[in-house]
Amino acid sequence: MNAEQVAGLLPLLLIVAVFWFLVMRPARRRQQDAARLQRNLAVGDRIMLTSGIFGSVRAIGDESLEVDAAPGVVLSVHRQAVAKIVEPPGSDQGDDPRA
Repeated sequence: MNAEQVAGLLPLLLIVAVFWFLVMRPARRRQQDAARLQRNLAVGDRIMLTSGIFGSVRAIGDESLEVDAAPGVVLSVHRQAVAKIVEPPGSDQGDDPRA
């Protein structure tokens, strides 16, 4: 390869590098965070599903969860439907802007 060919590939390599750092790395990190969250679920955790439904974990299976959504309402959902673990209302950790 001569210098002109290398100079022609440089913009393409730069675009690939920028794409990797701006798109692929954050996506991988989000995927790892979601997997960690789903592994650390425990019975009794208050969660929010990706659909926006809140509930408490009642039972945990290999791929699914039973979630108490309301009194007498138990949902069976896939583990990947959990978006986040919600902190109980009384457990403020200094996030109150009025303090």
